[in-house]
Amino acid sequence: MTFSIVGRCAQTGQLGIAISSSSIAVGARCPWLRAGVGAVATQNVTLPALGPRILDSLEARHTPAAALEEALEADGWSQYRQVTVLDGQGRSALFTGAEALGLYNAVAGEQCVAAGNMLAGKEVIAAMVQAFEKTSGMLAERLLASMRAAIDAGGEAGPVHSAALKVMGDVIWPIVDLRVDWAEADPIGQLDALWQAYRPQMQDYLTRALNPTAAPSYGVPGDE
Repeated sequence: MTFSIVGRCAQTGQLGIAISSSSIAVGARCPWLRAGVGAVATQNVTLPALGPRILDSLEARHTPAAALEEALEADGWSQYRQVTVLDGQGRSALFTGAEALGLYNAVAGEQCVAAGNMLAGKEVIAAMVQAFEKTSGMLAERLLASMRAAIDAGGEAGPVHSAALKVMGDVIWPIVDLRVDWAEADPIGQLDALWQAYRPQMQDYLTRALNPTAAPSYGVPGDE
């Protein structure tokens, strides 16, 4: 009921996740990131606590494989989980439990790892990795290209209703944090539209936070 791509930009060091699900508000439970440390997508019958636990282990300089193994051992229900991990160096780890729903797959690529369950076909995940690797430009654009490739390859076995895009840069908060919590149709298309609206303003919001004296006009009444 979920598919995702976790990726890193080798030029900027940015980390990001794009994800979509048949369930409501996937962005509230499944993507976890920490600037310079790593990114974790925890899905299927998800345990949100796995994200912070794995990121803590990565920050303690454990490898992605060791961090993932440690978190799953502490869970007790790992057979129901599907988790992908990418650290700040681009190293990956992945896991799918035997009780994962429907047809599932997980594939690691160059600076990325994708996974999904209840898929229309296992080739969906391979298509996501290929799209990420072949697409150039901003990390958010590459992640969204991967999601569109998943849909073109068949996506989930049923309709998806929510989607999210999150990217971490050099600051401790997400520089991109966009969500479609529920849509009757095409949440990935709606997420893409949100990104297109947000993209030209992204740097302005960073400037406002880091140096208010250099901030552009807010465009509201009373602003001079």
